[in-house]
Amino acid sequence: MTLPHKRFLAVGLSALLLIATAASGGALADPAASTGQRDFDWEAGAWRTSVRVLADPLSDTPDQWLQFTGTSVVRPLSDGRANVVELAVSGASGRIDGLNLRLYEPQATQWSLTFVSFRDGLLTPAVFGGFHDGVGEFFGDDQLGGRPIKVRFLVHRQGPDTARFEQAFSADGGTTWETNWIAMDRRTR
Repeated sequence: MTLPHKRFLAVGLSALLLIATAASGGALADPAASTGQRDFDWEAGAWRTSVRVLADPLSDTPDQWLQFTGTSVVRPLSDGRANVVELAVSGASGRIDGLNLRLYEPQATQWSLTFVSFRDGLLTPAVFGGFHDGVGEFFGDDQLGGRPIKVRFLVHRQGPDTARFEQAFSADGGTTWETNWIAMDRRTR
């Protein structure tokens, strides 16, 4: 084969590879990004956290919100397939120290979020979901005062250095929700 034919063959094979890659949806792109596995990558780092907690959720008592401030530190684990949030906040009502373990489930293309408070050392039942249109939505089942409830956890990324997290409970199967936890995070590093 002469030199011009080798160049023509090389250019032709390169073009064919480029066309095949484009037709396959960009096989050279990170497949984890399209599945949701990278949904929490933006959150890695340290944050200043302000938390409001409803003192007695799903009750007939007047709403009393407890205020806390402190820090959250988010550490990625296992190449982005998991992360852990370490929360340490305090206020006039005391302290909240805990961890939120987030695990990505590739078969279901969703995340599970499980919180543990160091006060009692117990894991809460996980909430499950992912991000849609920039908002993280996670749902699960739990109990409050011995009765079954639904739990909804929302994550609103409000820019590269601000995020809002909300938890709500429902005693009527998800028809109505009462927000009982609001956290505002501002990145410190």
